[in-house]
Amino acid sequence: MLTENALTVLKKRYLLKDQDGNVIETPEDLFRRVARNIASADEQYGGDVEQAEKDFYNLMSNLDFLPNSPTLMNAGTEIQQLSACFVLPVEDSMEGIFDAIKNTALIHQSGGGTGFSFSRIRPAGDIVHSTGGVASGPISFMKVFNASTDVIKQGGRRRGANMGILRVDHPDIMDFITCKRDQKELTNFNISVAATKTFMDALDNDDTYELINPRTNQATGKMKASQVFDKIVEMGWENGEPGVIFLDQINRDNPTPHVGQIESTNPCGEQPLLPYESCNLGSINLAHMVRDGSVDFDKLKDVVWKAVHFLDNVVDKNQYPLEKIREMTLANRKIGLGVMGFADLLIQLDVAYDSEEALQVAREVMSFVQEEARQASVQLGRERGSFPNFEGSIYDGQYEAMRNATVTTIAPTGTISIIAGCSSGIEPLFAVTFVRNILDKDDRLVEVNPHFEHRAKKEGFYSRELLKAIARNKGSVQGLEEVPEDVQQVFATALDITPEWHIRMQAAFQEYTDNATSKTVNFREDATREDVRTVYLLAYELGCKGVTVYRYGSRAGQVLTTEEEQPAPAIAQQPKPRPLVVSGITRKIATGCGNLYVTMNSDDTGLFEVFARLGKAGGCADAQLEAIGRMISLSLRSGLKTESIIKQLKGIRCPSPLLARGGPMLSCPDAVAKALEEHVKGQKPPETAKLDAFQEKNDQPLIRAPVGPVGVCPDCGSPMVYEEGCRICKNCAYSTCG
Repeated sequence: MLTENALTVLKKRYLLKDQDGNVIETPEDLFRRVARNIASADEQYGGDVEQAEKDFYNLMSNLDFLPNSPTLMNAGTEIQQLSACFVLPVEDSMEGIFDAIKNTALIHQSGGGTGFSFSRIRPAGDIVHSTGGVASGPISFMKVFNASTDVIKQGGRRRGANMGILRVDHPDIMDFITCKRDQKELTNFNISVAATKTFMDALDNDDTYELINPRTNQATGKMKASQVFDKIVEMGWENGEPGVIFLDQINRDNPTPHVGQIESTNPCGEQPLLPYESCNLGSINLAHMVRDGSVDFDKLKDVVWKAVHFLDNVVDKNQYPLEKIREMTLANRKIGLGVMGFADLLIQLDVAYDSEEALQVAREVMSFVQEEARQASVQLGRERGSFPNFEGSIYDGQYEAMRNATVTTIAPTGTISIIAGCSSGIEPLFAVTFVRNILDKDDRLVEVNPHFEHRAKKEGFYSRELLKAIARNKGSVQGLEEVPEDVQQVFATALDITPEWHIRMQAAFQEYTDNATSKTVNFREDATREDVRTVYLLAYELGCKGVTVYRYGSRAGQVLTTEEEQPAPAIAQQPKPRPLVVSGITRKIATGCGNLYVTMNSDDTGLFEVFARLGKAGGCADAQLEAIGRMISLSLRSGLKTESIIKQLKGIRCPSPLLARGGPMLSCPDAVAKALEEHVKGQKPPETAKLDAFQEKNDQPLIRAPVGPVGVCPDCGSPMVYEEGCRICKNCAYSTCG
């Protein structure tokens, strides 16, 4: 049942490996390892461990349900850290801030992502009584968190991911809104503004609202709500950040208000959590919940009850990175059961995503999941006891028992949906067709959504020429004469669907979800700021707990300059020929990908050619370095100044930077630039200390995603798409959200 792409992802990221990097388990072994480990929690409750293991194994091996990535990766291993998301408090003191940074590193190292509210930190320019100086403000400390994340690779297999949140009434809010205008800043953060009801009311009334200094809890001034909201809209239109979370709507559904107020979410925004809380997530594959053209509610109920049992066991089997996190998580026992494959479900029901009927399907399915998950939690509460903070919770007096403070979350499923072979979360299709390039072969294969292929063949309009036409049409079937109108409606892709329908679908799911929903509202490139404004306001009006937008092409890597570039000197039409003998040196530089060897040869006029190799040859990384070396050499032999080459390469980032004594090595191109710079200046290379393992090579096929490319995957080189609030590679499952 596993697709070729699923096997590739499992091999690269999930299956256990020996010390030499060789895979030592099969997918069946993985599901058995996880099932056995999670089922063993039944021992402490006198349950049937053997039956639980059988149930859990069948859930996963049939791809009806999959838990979040840390559980798949770590269950039954020495790491045993099973949670995807954590929230840590950031206090307004140097000790508190750096304690949070230390705890963040421990969480990232174990495979989790972290969310923070920086709203408690006093604003920039405020007084610091202990030193007599002035405060630098929350944004400066966010950069310290970002730098720390740069040098930690989650569990050796996941990238560090953070959420940074600032209340809209913080005095530094305008600087926060624009802090990611330069997309090279805060690269390990998603950011969101925490909008309050007071702010939204002021916006509605075209009024001002107060800014509050968190150190004194006193007003420091007022701002026009529309001025702040305009800036949020502008940045959302410009590059998709910041997102917005609606803080009062989140706390309206806080199940334990007597314990504390929620102030932050996990990196993708779908899991609001109290400070030091964590959550364990998993998703049901709705593509498998259809029988004879209707939703199979009997099967769905069975999967829901077993998945709740599974996730509750995860809470007990988890090895928490901090004692405070263990205490808070066990006190509330939050779980987040969600769904994936919703677009596939609609296609099988012959329902268009952007239709009232689809909204009704969403409400029926999610209300069923919510009710059955709660009943399963009630039953577990009777058998095992309610979560310790049950008394005083919103369930106290409503239910006789409740095992889990929350039971449902719509989480991003970018990776596990690839394993399951279904569409991501509650997103529409990202494309009907895509092109797969086969490395080491001059071959390009057009692949097609299996539901579309089946229908096209059944109705007699399938052809290879049609698939190529769809690929040329950015993966969409809209406007193609060969495709019947009703088929075009059912197979609408993310950019075919208007932003308002994206929000309406998010709101339909949110209505029956304890926590929040991960969903990206996609805009076409020609969308206006007013379009973005409309969606933000509609999200609030419809009861969403947050909103994330992405305008196609808005993160295309355009470089903005603030100084006038001098015209480059004329370059010779033909590069200088290479002499038979040239002399040079080779510098060894430690990078996050291993030891890099940069050879720089000179002739009688100066630097002439450059070669760069990693210590362990082969794969895409070495091929890219060879290409960089050839282009540098061609440029040098054509008369281009070395300083111009250095300027182009310096500062390029990759997911595996290295903190070295001479400064950070942000990537292999950055290291080549620094080697050239040292060579030109006659400097000796700084000593460096390698802090992480070699980044895995990737020689897998590429997927060229035709819809919504947002850069190139640093692992496999494929184009990435923007879904569920994250940039995701559909080929190898790399995600900027971890």
